[in-house]
Amino acid sequence: MSKANVSINVEHLTRVEGHGNIVVDVKDGEVKKCLWEVTEAPRFFEAMVRGRRWDELHHITARICGICSIGHTFASLKATEKALDVQVTEQTVKLRKLLLHMENLQSHILHVGYLVVPDLFGVGSVIPLASSHPDEVLTVVRVHRLSNEVCDIVGGRTTHPIRCTVGGWTMWPTVKELQYLKKRFLEGVEDLKALAGVVKSVAGKIPPFERETEYIGLVSDEEYALYDGDIGSTDAGRFPVEEYLDVTNEFIVRHSTAKHAKNKRDAYMVGALARFNLNHKQLTPLAKEVAEMLGLKAICTNPYMISVAQVVECVHSVEDSIRLTDELLADGIKDEKPSKVEVKAGRGIASDDVPRGILFHDYEYDKDGLCVAANGVIPTNQNHENIQKDLEALVPSILDKDEKEIELFCEMLVRAYDPCISCSAHAVKVKLNIR
Repeated sequence: MSKANVSINVEHLTRVEGHGNIVVDVKDGEVKKCLWEVTEAPRFFEAMVRGRRWDELHHITARICGICSIGHTFASLKATEKALDVQVTEQTVKLRKLLLHMENLQSHILHVGYLVVPDLFGVGSVIPLASSHPDEVLTVVRVHRLSNEVCDIVGGRTTHPIRCTVGGWTMWPTVKELQYLKKRFLEGVEDLKALAGVVKSVAGKIPPFERETEYIGLVSDEEYALYDGDIGSTDAGRFPVEEYLDVTNEFIVRHSTAKHAKNKRDAYMVGALARFNLNHKQLTPLAKEVAEMLGLKAICTNPYMISVAQVVECVHSVEDSIRLTDELLADGIKDEKPSKVEVKAGRGIASDDVPRGILFHDYEYDKDGLCVAANGVIPTNQNHENIQKDLEALVPSILDKDEKEIELFCEMLVRAYDPCISCSAHAVKVKLNIR
């Protein structure tokens, strides 16, 4: 028997970044309103970079997000390097991949350990778990500390890295530092095994909701794509990154200050689960074992399983970081100056796959190396419409539950996406009073 009347107004949703609301109104068993609203003030980074020099953009656009600052830095650097025909060395790419892995670990462990697991344990935050499950919480803290430590050593600081520049790096980790990081990665693998066991113990609390959608992310023949690749779609195949506008198709909705996106269907998903669905065969061996242990199989259509995919990616990122560190040590750290830049007019489009999904930066420079146009498509922008469609499908299916449980299921659904709401607000409402 469906509930005759339900009224939910979550303002603002907790344990997510930024301000977003969930509004559900059911009258006589009929859903009258079901909305995922973003109420943040819009961001103007595309306007901020116009008129700025080619060597300034990656510092500015890194500030779009304090969580994905490394991913924004690399998308920005790659876009500038494409525009100015700058080539980078293999060592530069390996160090960038290492740092991107650690941002993935940093973000995922924060989200799963501090923001999602409390729901599965039936508590309001991680604070009660510090008393009831101290060993588990300390495991999360150690893994989070590992990611922060690597970001400090390789990038120069925990967020907004300062050693990355157009054409290379201004400073490199020493052999001794890389040997130390290898030891820390091996310790991290053991902690992640323990964390996977904790997630498995509460996996039965993950709601069994399914909704088919399109999954989009970077794909590569060489590896589980995070740093580079083509745009991949479970519905439409592969596309060059330069065709991102034909894939993202951003549009405005009345109830949100963030743009939405769609491709072959009325919505698509990006992020850890999308990447898993596209690239699962290229996971590291232990990551594949953890996926099997946690019951994650492609193609997975349960959005609540995004958090499980994040755990799997944590294992992959640490295991692949061991490989990258071994290769850097075997090759020997070279004293490589950044590639020379010859300023000219040009346009560059680049992408990487950050914790919340595929990210695009698009710059055009004039002959003096000043930016004349810029565009950024943020992962959470691309997820907003899919969150909306998930809520529309979820609510009618759970009207037999009491109102507080319906509210919790809706909150858990949005939280599973790990939305970076502030970064996604790109629309502004304008009222014209013409006299």
